Amino acid sequence: MNRLWLFILITAAGLAVPLAGAAMSGTGTKSRYCNPLPLMTAPGGNAAGDVTVIREQGRYYMYCTGGGAWVSDDMVDWTFHRVENVPVAPDVVKYNGDFYMCGNDGPLFKADNPLGPFTSLGEWKNTPDVAGGWNGAFDMEIYIDDDNTPYLYYSGRGVSGIFAVRLDPDNLTRFSGPVKHLFGFDSNHVWERYGEMNEYTDVSWIEGPWLQKHNGKYYLQYSASGTQWKTYAEGYYISESPMGPFTYASNNPLMRKTDGIVTGPAHGCIVEGPDGNLWQFYTIVLSNPPGGRRIGMDRILIGPDGNMSVTVTETPQWAPDAVNDPEKGDSGSVPVTINKVRAMNALSKFSSQQPGRDAAYAVDNVSGTWWEPAPDDSMPALTIELSPATRFDAVQLFAIDGVRLLFHSGGRAFWRRSAFTPDIYRYRIDGSMDGETYIPVLDRTGNTVSRNTVFEEISPVKCRFVRLTLTDWPRSAPLGIIEFTVFGKPAESLPSAQPIPEHRQ
Repeated sequence: MNRLWLFILITAAGLAVPLAGAAMSGTGTKSRYCNPLPLMTAPGGNAAGDVTVIREQGRYYMYCTGGGAWVSDDMVDWTFHRVENVPVAPDVVKYNGDFYMCGNDGPLFKADNPLGPFTSLGEWKNTPDVAGGWNGAFDMEIYIDDDNTPYLYYSGRGVSGIFAVRLDPDNLTRFSGPVKHLFGFDSNHVWERYGEMNEYTDVSWIEGPWLQKHNGKYYLQYSASGTQWKTYAEGYYISESPMGPFTYASNNPLMRKTDGIVTGPAHGCIVEGPDGNLWQFYTIVLSNPPGGRRIGMDRILIGPDGNMSVTVTETPQWAPDAVNDPEKGDSGSVPVTINKVRAMNALSKFSSQQPGRDAAYAVDNVSGTWWEPAPDDSMPALTIELSPATRFDAVQLFAIDGVRLLFHSGGRAFWRRSAFTPDIYRYRIDGSMDGETYIPVLDRTGNTVSRNTVFEEISPVKCRFVRLTLTDWPRSAPLGIIEFTVFGKPAESLPSAQPIPEHRQ
C-alpha cells in the first residue's frame, strides 16, 4: 500500500492524523521497552519475581519463581522455554563450563547448557547449625570471582541478614570454610522495616543477595522489608573483598517506589547488557492479586564516588541497543490517560462495569484496582478524551506512540496457579480527533501470544480521543483490566471555545 495515505487524512473530518515520517501502525518496532516487562506465560512457567538473568554467548537467559526460562538476544523480546526443576528464587551460574542452579529449600542442580536438563547433585553438605549461620537453603546466589573461586551468598531468613561462605571448587555442594555473617537488619535503616509504612521497628526480612564486581569493588545487593509490601526495596553494601567487610552505601535504598504501577522493586540481579552497560532486573510487587508479582529492568549508573544508582521507570525507555549513554535512556513519552475518565468535563465512555469495578479504575495508575465489565458484555470498550477541556481551556492534542495493558488474573497469584490458562487477550485501539470518527492505530484482534502484561509501540498519531475495544479474552475468570495506559507527547493546541480576557498587570 502506498504510504501517502498517512499524510492526507484531514483533521476537519474528525480523523486522527498519523505524523509525517511515522512508520505504519502496529509494526511492532523494538526500539523501546516499558515496565512491567511483557513476558510470555506458558505451562511450566510464570515470571513471578525473584529474577536471575545470565548472559551466555551473547544471549540472555531469565529464570524466575514460577519455573521455566525466558531467552532473548536483545533484552526486549523474550521467548519462553520450559525448564524442569526450577526452584523458588532460582539462581543460575556458569562454572568450569557447566551451569549450576540452586534455590529455596532444595538441592544443587547441574546442566551442560542454560536450558537443561538440570539434574540434582544432592543436598548441601557439611553445613553448620543455625547458631553457626545456616538455616537451610534460602535466597541463594553462587558467585564466581575473577580467580575462579566460588562463593555462596544466602539469607538467614527474617532479621538475621546475609551470610557468605567459600565453596569447594571441586564440589559446589560442599562448604570449604567457615560461614561469615556479613550484615543483618538495622532498624536505623527505616526502609528495611516491615510494613506498608515501614511501621514495624523490630521486624524485617533481609533477603535476595546478589554480588556484582565492578572496577575492583564488590557490590552486594539485598532486599527488605518483605515481598508482600509495596515498601519492598533494594539496598547494597560495598567491599574490597568478596567476604567483606562490607560498608553500607551512603545513597541507600538503591531502589524504592511505592506509588504508580511499578512498586516494590527489589530481589533481582545485575547483568551486562548488549550496550556494554550494567542493567538491573528486579521483582515488581503488585497490590492485587495477593502474591502477584511481575518483572522490571532499568539501567545502572555508577558515579565518580563509586556509588550505584538506579531510576525505577514505568514509562517507555530506549532499549539497550538504542542508545549508548545510560543517562539518556528515557524516550520522553509520558502517560496521557491517567484519571481522565473522571476528569472534569471528560467525554469518556465505557460499555459496562461491575459494581465496585469502575471503568475509572482502568486508568487510575494503581495496581490494586481494576475495571471489570459486565459478564454479558461481549465487546467491552473504553473511550478516553485526552483533553477534557472546559470551554475556557485550550484543547491540548497528543501524539500517542505506545500503550501498556495489565490484565487481572482473576485473583490467581502468578506463582501459585494450580492449572495453567493461556493469557491470550485480543483487542483493538482506535484514535479520533472529534470522538465520532475513528481510525485503527493498533490491531491485535488476531493475537495468539499468551501475556498478562502488554507493551506495544504505536506509530505516532495525533489525536484527542482513544478507544480500547476488547474482542476476546480467557473465559476461565472475569475479564479485568488493571491498567490501560496510553503514552505519548504533547502536540499542537487548539484555541478555547470561549475567549479569555487578556490579563494585564
